[in-house]
Amino acid sequence: MDVLLNSSTSARRVRLITAGEAAAAIDTLPEAQRWLAADFKGKPGQSVRFPEGGEVDAWLGAGSGTDPFALGNASTALPEGDWQLTGLPETLDATLGAIAWAMGAYQFTRYKEAARKPARLVVPDACDMATAQAVGEAAWLVRDLVNTPADAMGPVGLEAAFRALAGRFGAEVRVTEGEDLLTQNYPMIHAVGRAAAEAPRLLELEWGDPSHPRVALVGKGVCFDSGGLDLKAAQYMRLMKKDMGGAANAMGLASMIMATNLPVRLHLLVPAVENAVSSNAFRPGDVLTARNGLTVEIDNTDAEGRLVLGDALVRATEDDPELLLDFATLTGAARVALGPEVMPFYTDDEDLAAGIAEGGAAVSDPVWRMPLWDGYDSEMDGEFTDLVNGAPTPMAGSITAALFLRRFVGESVWAHFDIFAWNPKPKPGRPKGGEIQAVRAVYFLLKTRFQN
Repeated sequence: MDVLLNSSTSARRVRLITAGEAAAAIDTLPEAQRWLAADFKGKPGQSVRFPEGGEVDAWLGAGSGTDPFALGNASTALPEGDWQLTGLPETLDATLGAIAWAMGAYQFTRYKEAARKPARLVVPDACDMATAQAVGEAAWLVRDLVNTPADAMGPVGLEAAFRALAGRFGAEVRVTEGEDLLTQNYPMIHAVGRAAAEAPRLLELEWGDPSHPRVALVGKGVCFDSGGLDLKAAQYMRLMKKDMGGAANAMGLASMIMATNLPVRLHLLVPAVENAVSSNAFRPGDVLTARNGLTVEIDNTDAEGRLVLGDALVRATEDDPELLLDFATLTGAARVALGPEVMPFYTDDEDLAAGIAEGGAAVSDPVWRMPLWDGYDSEMDGEFTDLVNGAPTPMAGSITAALFLRRFVGESVWAHFDIFAWNPKPKPGRPKGGEIQAVRAVYFLLKTRFQN
C-alpha cells in the first residue's frame, strides 16, 4: 500500500469543503469559474477541478465535516498523482481521514488489473502516520483474504497467508494438521474439516515480549462452507468464500498490533478448515468430545463455526491470556438484528464492553453490545450430552451461538464479535466485497489499555 506519503514535491492542493460551506465558497470563485462548481453541494465524494494557477487545484466535499469517510472516495474522485489537503475541518481527525483515504484506494487485483492508479495523499502534520499506514495495510490484507475464492484460499492458502504475515514481523508459527489434530486433542476442528481435500489445521502465531500482557485472538477460518451434510441452498452458498472472514479480521488486527509494536504478547489462533461433503463428513446426531472434555451432539452440520472455535478458544485459555477476543462470521441472525454495517459483540466484562464501545465511536467503526442472556443458556444443553451445536428455535440465534462459545472460555476476560466481513454495496472508503469490521475499534481499545 503506497497511497499515503509523508511529503511530495509535486503535490497538488485539494480543499475540503463541508456542505455548510459550499454556497459561500462558490461565491468566492471568479465568475468565469463558477459554472465548474454549479452542482457542488459539499457532499462526500463530490469533487471539482480547477485550472492550474489558482488558489487550489480541486475541491472535495467533506459532508458534515465530522465523518472521516468523507475522504473515502478521494483516491478515485481526484486524478492520479499526489495531493495535499487544505481547509481540514477542526472536527475531522487527520489520522482517521488518512485511513479513510487509504481504505477507499483499495482494489482487488489478484485476477484483474486495477482500472486506474489511486490518487495519493500527503498526510497532514497532525496525522499519526504509523497508525494510518498500519490500519490501511491491515484493511487491504483483510479484504484480499476475504475476496480470494476458496480454490486459492482454502486451508493451504490460508496457511500460506498466515506464514507470510508471521514472516513480515519475525513471529513464531505452529501448525497442527490432519490426524495430528486428533493426537493433539483438537477433535472438533478435525471433525469439521476431515471431509475436505485439504486437511484441516490449527494455525498459531506468537509474537512479542513474553513479559508483556498476553492477548489472544481467535478467528474462524472456515475457508468455504457448503453446510456439510445439512447442505446450504445455492443462494446462501454463493458467498461462503467469506466464511473465513473472522480469521482474516483477526489476522488484520494482529498485523496492526505487530506493525505498531504494541507492548503485548500476541497469540493468534486460526482453525483453518473447509466444511465439505464426502463419505467421511461428520453427521447430524454425531457426538464430539471437545478439547475441554465437553460432549457436543451435532444438531446441524451447518453450525460448524462454533465447533472449530470451541477447540481454539480452549487452547487460547491454556496460556492464561489477560484478554481473549474472537472474530467469526458466525450467524445470519446477527445480520437480521443489526444489518451489514453494525457489528454485534458479546462480553460479560463491563470494563471491556465500555472500552470496545468507546473505540467504535472514536474511530467510526460501528459496534453494538448484545446480551449474553443467561435465560437462553439452557437452549444449548443436550438431552444426553453437555451441549448441542444448534438451539431448538431460530430465535436469538446470535445470542445462543455466543452462549455456546462461552462454555469454552473458562474464566478468561473474553469478547466475541459476530461479524459480516463483507460490504454488499459500495460506500465511500468501503468498496463492495470483503471488509475489516470491529477490528479498528478493538485496536483503539488495545492501544488505550496497553500502550499508556
